[in-house]
Amino acid sequence: MRFPSSIVRRWFVVLAAIGCLGLVSRAAQAEPVSFRKDIAPMLLDNCLACHGAKKAEGGYRVDSFSRVMQAGDSAAAPVTAKNLDDSELLRRIITEDEGERMPLEGDPLPEEQVALLKRWIEEGAAYDGSAEDAPLASIVPPPTHPAAPEVYPATMPITAVAFSPDGAHVIAGGYHELTVWNTADGQLARRIGNIGQRTYALQFHPDGKTLAVGCGAPGKLGEVRLLSYETGEVTRVLNSTSDVVLDIAFSPDGKRLAVAAADSLVRIFDVETGEEQRTIASHSDWVMAVAWNADGSKLVSGSRDKTAKVFDANTGDLLVTYAGHNQPVMGVAFHPDGAEVFSCGGDNKLHRWKIDDGKKTAEVALGGEGHKLVIGGDHLFATSADKTARHFEAKTQKQLRSLGGHQDWVLSAAYHDGTKRLATGSFDGEVRLWNLDDGANVATIVAAPGFSR
Repeated sequence: MRFPSSIVRRWFVVLAAIGCLGLVSRAAQAEPVSFRKDIAPMLLDNCLACHGAKKAEGGYRVDSFSRVMQAGDSAAAPVTAKNLDDSELLRRIITEDEGERMPLEGDPLPEEQVALLKRWIEEGAAYDGSAEDAPLASIVPPPTHPAAPEVYPATMPITAVAFSPDGAHVIAGGYHELTVWNTADGQLARRIGNIGQRTYALQFHPDGKTLAVGCGAPGKLGEVRLLSYETGEVTRVLNSTSDVVLDIAFSPDGKRLAVAAADSLVRIFDVETGEEQRTIASHSDWVMAVAWNADGSKLVSGSRDKTAKVFDANTGDLLVTYAGHNQPVMGVAFHPDGAEVFSCGGDNKLHRWKIDDGKKTAEVALGGEGHKLVIGGDHLFATSADKTARHFEAKTQKQLRSLGGHQDWVLSAAYHDGTKRLATGSFDGEVRLWNLDDGANVATIVAAPGFSR
């Protein structure tokens, strides 16, 4: 089984159990219809999966305003300003012919959304975004996400965990929220809402005050939310894109944030201004992991395209490509000496290889797909689909301990150096806390508020 396909199918089953929430209703009818506020979110939610850059059924795309207005294979005008009868997009949405109606094999759009589309066309089909070829996901206002369920009817895969700076709490991704748990007794301490549907990455800024959340909804939206950890308030939203954010990493000085996403791109943002500094488009498939070296001069990324790549972080230039896994690469980290890289993935192995020539210098069997690499001080941790997390000496890859006890794939991990503890998250919704001095499992948390097995 391969993480990029099998695990996603399992996520969908869990999401179906919890249920999906619809769009917030449009308010005042008197206001002109806004493309970026009203029409773009509708297209992202209902049309992009079949009419985007990766898949364009009928030759028609809706991933930017310019694409929305360009005819597909039928050559019929998708939208003609102030003319409902000559707007093929509208016709395909309202037709009673199920073989033609969009979304294909889906429920018809709600009457409220159809009415908004009609009004927008009648008012002149105006565009109120930035550049007309900008991705739709980049022009829509950051959404206010639905509230999480008060009581979870099922557990969620724990695809991201983090320790609070003081080590008193462990944070886990939930459904449209983060859940915060006491490390002392495993009890729920607080819940932080207004988060994307699924959280795939968590990291604190070096200042310990800002928490970055990589999240999104598969095939629809990806974003990074910067939160005040003290209040839980969103202070900035970065990297709105058409697919989920899979990993994030602050540079060692905290001035930059690297973002890896399922749109095959790595982006670097200025943390203070929120401006995108650089886009790296070297991968051909999901970018699943990203990490900085110790001085912030290099970035390494791992992708579903079966490669890991090292870049000059200042110029974006590709320095080396490593293709030794021959399977998707899901975890990456720099060796403490800075001259080598660790990577893991679908070949069930941890690899160590040189930056200067891309040659492998060591490998260690993991027993299952490697999902996450975490390095801290002299420690290296690897999580695996064999239901374990392994603790290595970072410099030598000598395995110090195998941490077993999870009943499902171990997908995520976080290390807290002050308390010498490791947190691991698994597909079945458990978070386990481990004492590194003796390898003891000191707490097991079912990170789904109110859920009872």
